Parts: sequence; structure tokens; C-alpha cells
Amino acid sequence: MALSFSLGVHQLWDELLIMQAPGLYWVSADREVDAKSFCQQVISSQPAETRAALISVNHPPQDIISANYAHGPDKLPIYSLPENKKALFQLTEDLMRGLNPKNRLLVLLTPSSIWEQLQPYELTDWMRNTARWLRQQNCTLLILDYGKSANNQRATLQSQHRTLCGLASLRWLQDLHRYDVAYWCNQNGVTAQQDVSVYFDEQGWHAQEDTSQAPQPRNDEQLYLAHKGVLEGAPPLSEHWHLFESNLALFNAAYAAQASTLVFQLSNSDQLDALARNIHTLRRQRGKIIKLVVRESAPCLRFSDERLLLACGANLIVPHNAPLSRCLTMLEGIQGQTYPRHVPADINLLIDAMRPLNLKGYIPYNPFCETLISLMNNALLPEDSKGILVALRPVPGLRTEQALTLCRARRFGDLVTIDENRLTLFLSSCRINDLDVALKHIFPLPVEEVFSNRMVWYQDKLIITELQQMQLNKPSNWHLSDRLAPLVSNKSNPVAEEHAPRHSPQPISLSLALHQERAE
Repeated sequence: MALSFSLGVHQLWDELLIMQAPGLYWVSADREVDAKSFCQQVISSQPAETRAALISVNHPPQDIISANYAHGPDKLPIYSLPENKKALFQLTEDLMRGLNPKNRLLVLLTPSSIWEQLQPYELTDWMRNTARWLRQQNCTLLILDYGKSANNQRATLQSQHRTLCGLASLRWLQDLHRYDVAYWCNQNGVTAQQDVSVYFDEQGWHAQEDTSQAPQPRNDEQLYLAHKGVLEGAPPLSEHWHLFESNLALFNAAYAAQASTLVFQLSNSDQLDALARNIHTLRRQRGKIIKLVVRESAPCLRFSDERLLLACGANLIVPHNAPLSRCLTMLEGIQGQTYPRHVPADINLLIDAMRPLNLKGYIPYNPFCETLISLMNNALLPEDSKGILVALRPVPGLRTEQALTLCRARRFGDLVTIDENRLTLFLSSCRINDLDVALKHIFPLPVEEVFSNRMVWYQDKLIITELQQMQLNKPSNWHLSDRLAPLVSNKSNPVAEEHAPRHSPQPISLSLALHQERAE
């Protein structure tokens, strides 16, 4: 009987569950906690007589196993691997010296950052050499990697189907998981392009049946329900168009829609939260056939705002600089479209994921650096799209504290701090081409008149490097709290509106005799 091993996912069919020997398999996870629990389940699902071994990077192997090891192999050798390229290329040699790998299941748990150290050709060579070694030893290697860049190597891995026996991803969608299988090969055959809903509970990982409903019959596909500002003052274009005075009136009318096109208007960022909740409600209640569109009438959306609206259920966002003719063309382009994404039932999960910083305005120097470094390492946020770090040096004669009083950070996630020479500003989820517009919204005066020099960082690695340099060069013997006391107020409104105590007039009583004397 051919040697094989199971992933241990309950209710998952054998074509996606079994790993053959010899074989090289690769599963990527968005989150570290998912990769660790998946690793635990793979190990614990093996029979007691199974020859297995666990190798981990950056984690003591005993910490991974001890949490859930009521079942599994009687003997489990565990190893730690340094996070560097040299250790990867020496892995098979080290295993030959310290372990008899014959007929074993080897599980390698790594952060995705270790694979980023390899060029594509180096990764290809490593996989081919490792697969050759696995065939010689008749053993199976399962690689579990996790992190924000876990899918960066997917294009290279997909092209190595002759070397890799299986490639899959464990994706986190806020309130459920999807097990996305590119291809999986074992003695049962080859299976490709499978997307399975999975969930995790006390018993481990389970596959669940697809409970999506078939589209409902509809007879309103030709209808357009829109805010009156969308047409820029023009009357309804046809009998199929219905205009409403406000987004709220449009939202209330949409409860009877099935496949209509709804076009909301967004004129300022203060309307964003209410609009996102309305779109989320409609998408959850009216299904995937209804078309939900947001037209921006003024420049007020950042990258994270657009991601939030799309994740809540919007089919399309029309930018503010698109003329009406272009807007109508874009509306025609989404006709017949079915919304393809999963929308979590709890919108707060989406808001927390898109807005990880519930802070705005001034924060002290050290917390500023620590907060942003933590944000840059958040694996749930898109790489190189978390925001922009801007260092501004005031013009001669203007102190940094005085420049701080001009800063009006209104968006959550926009943070500012100062040192002796410059003001450092972080604009959350701001694109580099929107920097000038964002600065005009934050400073009431022209930026070039207040600051003589500015430096900009917009890639994650460069931002982290600059923040670490700021921590090394933190202000010394400079009492920020004393100098900022009259300038900075509480956290909810970080920059004080008044720079000096307001003088309140006091009433004065004059005697009648004195008044008569002055009158004469």
C-alpha cells in the first residue's frame, strides 16, 4: 500500500485531503494564528505509528505542539531553523545528519519573509533539489508559510506543478475562511481550481457545504435609482431613472429592489461611515444581483475608504474627476454583473480591518514610532499601501511647535509628532499622487509657505527604516510636554484651537456721583 498522510481537515474530500509520498506540498496562510492551528491539526491527525518531524522558523516547536497534542505520532522530533537563506539550502543536509528521514512526514512552518530572501530562480532550484531528495528518501514535505506577503511567490509556485504536488491558500475573510486550492495531486488523481469554505472550532478545522442561494427572479434590471446630485442637475434620463433628494431616501427606497442599479453620492468624508453601513445592509439583505454604485462629487476618498466601500458590497466607485458621460458609461459596464465577494455579517470587522488605527492628531514622539512600526507589520493590510510618512521642516523663524498648531488632522489614522527640527506626519492609506491634496486639507495655509523642506516615504520597508532611525535619534533633554502644554489639548482634539487663555470681560459698577461729575 502506498504511503500517504492526511491534512486532518474534517469533511474535506480525499482528493484535497491526502498527501502522497514522496511529495512536496505548499499551503500559504494569511494569518500566523491560522498557520499554527493548521500545523497542529496536521500533526495531531496522524496515527500513533507515523514517522513525522516538525521544523519551525521563529517559533520554538514545543510551543506549537504543546497546545494541542492529545493525539498524533508517539515520537515527534522537533527542530528550529534560522530565518536565513543559507539555512534553507542546508535543510536537507541537516536533516540527514540529525534525523533518519526515510518514509517520514516533514512539516516546515515558516514566515513568508524567509522566502522573500530568495530570487525566483533560487526558489525554483531549491524546490527541484528538495523534490529530488524527497524522492530518494520516500518522504513528504508540507510547507506552511504565513504573513502579509505569503502569496507573493504564488506565480512562481504555480509554474512549478511538475515539482510541487500541491499548492493551496488559507485565506481569512473577516468572519470566515476560504481554502483555495490551485492544484492538488495524490493517488486519487489531480484536482485543480477548488475554493472551499472552512471554519475552525474546538475540534479543529472543518470544511462546510456551500450554502449560497440561487439568484432570485427579477424584473427591475432596467431601473436606476440615484441621488439627484449624480446627474449634476439634469432631469431623469428616461422613464427608468428615479431621482431622490438624499442618500437616506434612496436607501429606504432600495428595500424593494432586486436587480436595480443604485447610485449614491458622496460629497465629503463625514458621510462615509453612514454610506458604508447602508451599502453593507443592502448587500446582505438584497443579495448579489443588485448593483450598488458610489459617485464621488468631491475629492474625499482615500485608498482605505475605497477598500471599505468595496468590501461592504459596492460594485463600483466613480471618481470625482469623471464627467457625467464617463459615469454613465461605467454604469452600463456593470449591467448583468453579480457581486463576487463575500461580505461579513458584522460590518465592524470590516471597519476594524480597514482602519486599524483609532487615533488621530498629535501623539508623543516614542508612541508615534512604536504605533506606526506595529501598523507596518500588520499582515492583514495590503503591502506598500498603508500610508505615507512625511517629514516637514518649518521655514526659518517658525518653531515646530508653532507649525503644529496649524495641523488639522481630521481623519482617523492621520498622526503627527514633532522634534526639535521638524514635524513628522503620517497619512493613513494615502496614495503618493494624492499627497498634495491631503496636505491642503490638513494645513489651512499653503504648505510651501510654512515649510521649507519635505521628505516623503511611501513603501513599508522605507517607512520602517525611517521610524527605526527616528527611535535612535529621539530628542534628548528637550522637554516636549512643557513646551507643548499651552498648544496641545486632549486626544480627541489633539491641537488646541486657542493658543492663549481667552480673556473674559468683567462687569464694572460706577457710582452715580462719579458719573455726574464726569458729565459736568
